[in-house]
Amino acid sequence: MLLLAKTLALLAAVDATSLPPTQGIIHAPAPDGPLSGTILTPASAGGPVVLIVPGSGPVDRDGNGPGMPASTYRLLAEGLAERGISTIRIDKRGMYGSRAALADANAVTIGDYAADVRAWVSAIRQRTGAPCVWVLGHSEGGLVALAAAQGAADVCGLILAATAGRPLGAVLREQLQSSPANAPLLGEALSAIAQLENGRRVDVAGLHPALLPLFRPEVQGFLLSEMSLDPATLIAACREPILIVQGQRDIQVSIADAERLAQANAAARLVTLLDTNHVLKTVTSDDRRENLAAYLDPGAPLAPGVVAAVADFIEAVR
Repeated sequence: MLLLAKTLALLAAVDATSLPPTQGIIHAPAPDGPLSGTILTPASAGGPVVLIVPGSGPVDRDGNGPGMPASTYRLLAEGLAERGISTIRIDKRGMYGSRAALADANAVTIGDYAADVRAWVSAIRQRTGAPCVWVLGHSEGGLVALAAAQGAADVCGLILAATAGRPLGAVLREQLQSSPANAPLLGEALSAIAQLENGRRVDVAGLHPALLPLFRPEVQGFLLSEMSLDPATLIAACREPILIVQGQRDIQVSIADAERLAQANAAARLVTLLDTNHVLKTVTSDDRRENLAAYLDPGAPLAPGVVAAVADFIEAVR
């Protein structure tokens, strides 16, 4: 009888690992209405749970935005499910499935997004029974994750993927100065950045039209909030386990950014991935067109090592 029981238990375990993950909708509260996300749970439930915090702009829970159907977050969730890790990927306040949470999606700050992350952590723990939640922030989402983790007791740890290690003003300067095409507008742009860094709004009346998408009045409140934060200062105050994942062919965030984060917190682990770009897809050359083409291909898998880096870290810490 004992041998039979062990055999049945083994068969049950094999069957569980062969079953597909379960997907559903999950909500968290916000001041004006519910936030919405997708929960993906492996058949062998009860393992770690990861909240995926999206990057900048109108990107949805799957990692897609206007002109950028990369599906990075969906692919990441599916890959982690194969490693027995549940995920929740979310729409930001005021956007897509979370439209009811805010009438004007531009009327937000990093602090608002951080508050939403904390609300998500609480809702996820209530839904899953997990004692704590891992928070994975991609790009600007890494800054949000760092802000949300300050003083939080129910965050297992942080995974910062393609996250800038410098304040936004420094990153914008570098990005603008890296393209010769921006030379005629550079003086105006740098002046606008300096004003925002000093806590002052920019008068766009005389601004060149090409700069309006970056500095339009509707987003200046958000820019002011972001420019006031230094990710290195935030990570230095974190006591949770931290993984920093950085692609070596990222044309938006540099290896130097990842190294600055790691230097600010000696306990953090840094993993750099070869031939990996900002949306965590494979790029094998320095050609900018090839790099950007990967943003447009939802069928392209994540670069080798992305899922393993995250899953191995979580499993090692547990």
